[in-house]
Amino acid sequence: MSHKLINHSPDLKRLCVEGYGLEIKGVHLMLHDVPYVNSNKEIKRGTLVSTLTLAKPDQTGKPDTHVIYFAGELPCNYDGTPIQGLILASQVQNLDPAKGIVVNHSFSNKPANGFNDYYEKFTSYVRVLSSQAKAIDDQVTAITHKVIEFTDENYPFHYFDTNSSRAEIVAIANKLETQKIAIIGLGGTGSYVLDFVAKTPVQEIHLFDGDVFSVHNAFRTPGAASKSRLNEHQKKVKHLHDIYSNMHKHIVPHDCRLDKTNLELLNGMSFVFVCIDDGPSKKPIIETLIELQTPFCDLGIDVRAVEGALIGSIRVTTGTPAKNDHLGGRIAYKDVGAGDYSQNIQIAELNAINAAFAIIKWKKQAGFYHDLVKEHHSVYEINSNKLFSDDFNA
Repeated sequence: MSHKLINHSPDLKRLCVEGYGLEIKGVHLMLHDVPYVNSNKEIKRGTLVSTLTLAKPDQTGKPDTHVIYFAGELPCNYDGTPIQGLILASQVQNLDPAKGIVVNHSFSNKPANGFNDYYEKFTSYVRVLSSQAKAIDDQVTAITHKVIEFTDENYPFHYFDTNSSRAEIVAIANKLETQKIAIIGLGGTGSYVLDFVAKTPVQEIHLFDGDVFSVHNAFRTPGAASKSRLNEHQKKVKHLHDIYSNMHKHIVPHDCRLDKTNLELLNGMSFVFVCIDDGPSKKPIIETLIELQTPFCDLGIDVRAVEGALIGSIRVTTGTPAKNDHLGGRIAYKDVGAGDYSQNIQIAELNAINAAFAIIKWKKQAGFYHDLVKEHHSVYEINSNKLFSDDFNA
């Protein structure tokens, strides 16, 4: 419930967006890394802990008390003397043994009309404590932008999405949260698709590729692989899973190529990105997605060297249950031959553009973006800088 509570509670969302180290544990709110001064006139950092009152199951109410708890040493003025009028009691209390919430002090600093919300309550106590630390070092602050890991099992990220909250598009982003996404092929384009999808709140991301992550892959994949990482000769799905699982909790690697023997792995997918160039291998995948009535994007790059420069095009072809009669004329299923395939030119920025066009189309399908044209085939020509759309669905 943590992420919904924050998104639906302006006071908690403001604390997160501004960079305070807020954590929700059961029926308590915790604000970490609050600077204060101890009796030795040293700057320390402690944690403020408040009981949590809810107005609704997923929204905070007005704090039920002005009293707040503190985990740390006895807070003092900059000269090492205790802060008068703040400390209510000093004793170790185990507020929640199951969650390990142990405090050392309780404070009482009640405004005339109490605190209206938790932003006001926490920042009021932060000002009292940090003012004495600032008297010693004016650069100290409780705004650390430190990442606090979420313990909400249903939340897809390991930490709170302050980007969507800051832009106030959480409700729009949540249109994606029930989706299960498959990415077939983790080469240049597929890896950029993963980079974009991993930053959305989808339920699951399934990766399909049986190849090893090699040096040439490093030059058309997001990020920068180390030499030691390349020398491990890991499979692509393992390499990318390890990286993007730092952010998204539910990335599922499949170390295999999809063929007629294992296409059932696509059952239950909400949307599929087909990022392979092998036409014969692609054909049964596309036919299965049509049979399953699973929407998908087939991505392709055609780049050639002409007179000392590169020309070419970037293609995104979309298939949906409502529109798939155009696919036979848009997707090539023929065998290009090992020689031609090995000469396939891919460059990182073209892979990224190809992936971005496909992501935008997927998000249009989900209602994240408006879709006035409803094209199911688009081609970007590099040398003319033109984007063509076709195969419209009214």
